[in-house]
Amino acid sequence: MQTDVRTAPGTISSAPAPPSAVGGTRPATPPPPASPGFPTVRLRRLRRTDALRRLVRETTLAVDDLILPLFVAPGRGVREPIASMPGHAQLSLDELAHEVREVRDLGVPAVLLFGLPSRKDPLGSEAYDPHGIVQEAIRTVKEHAPELVVMTDVCLCEYTSHGHCGVVEDGYVQNDPTLELLAQTALSHVEAGADLVAPSDMMDGRVGAIRRALDAAGYADTPILAYAAKFASAFYGPFREAADSAPQFGDRRAYQMDPANAREALREVELDVAEGADLVMVKPALAYLDLVWRVRERFGLPVVAYSVSGEYAMVKAAGQLGWIDERAIALEQLTGIRRAGADLIITYFAKDVARWLGA
Repeated sequence: MQTDVRTAPGTISSAPAPPSAVGGTRPATPPPPASPGFPTVRLRRLRRTDALRRLVRETTLAVDDLILPLFVAPGRGVREPIASMPGHAQLSLDELAHEVREVRDLGVPAVLLFGLPSRKDPLGSEAYDPHGIVQEAIRTVKEHAPELVVMTDVCLCEYTSHGHCGVVEDGYVQNDPTLELLAQTALSHVEAGADLVAPSDMMDGRVGAIRRALDAAGYADTPILAYAAKFASAFYGPFREAADSAPQFGDRRAYQMDPANAREALREVELDVAEGADLVMVKPALAYLDLVWRVRERFGLPVVAYSVSGEYAMVKAAGQLGWIDERAIALEQLTGIRRAGADLIITYFAKDVARWLGA
């Protein structure tokens, strides 16, 4: 049997003797009272009714937090449904006018425009054409729903014949020659009336190149939303159908980020902030909530999370099959993105959420 070293014969205790006091040994200090627990503490008290739950809710999801992506195509009377993204379509300018009035009336504050050009070439020249599809779409939104914040995606992939986000030479996407074309594209969007530009190409230095171009042209007040941590993700599949932007060879892993890298993502954000970004984005959202939180904690800028096409398509498909409650799942996902630290969410559910929250 193991014996107590303090009392066993022939042993000397290694514990120091308690300090002496007049007339004897100072009594041991009593332990602090234990924190109250059950049954005194009952966390369910504040979950008892819907009104109480709403009163103590820590994270809110509101229509004002949402940005709706839209896909604009040439032609007239075009509303071509996107098969993998039920509820969304490629829209001609006349249909876009109807769409943005509905978006405005639902209370969604902003749209993000993507363009499908009438022609493609190796340098993606329609991306920076003053009368390109996105430039005309900006003018259409400003005419029919001027209250909306118009954001534009600045990239070349939808406009290049090879489907990559920059200038290709010898089978490789060249960084520095691409910067000038991205700056031209951003400037053409702002000249057409865009309120904010969002470069998504992941070329090094593109935020600084765009900032210099805008400032030199007198647009120092136009903000830049940087796709700062954009990962080479399998969740983009439906988008590539929607925007007709799949690469014709290889993939985008040489410039979009490795999904395994978090420290590198923080470096990307830090560099974009230093180059003049006003808002920063993490894309996709759900598989990268840890980075949404880390970016929110480390940087003082507004954080945007892009809940991408694959996230939307999975919920829609499972909902249509009756496997899940689409509304409940979508609201839970978006609330989780907000809880992780996103100030704004780009989501294809924006119109649905506006209806659900307004019901």
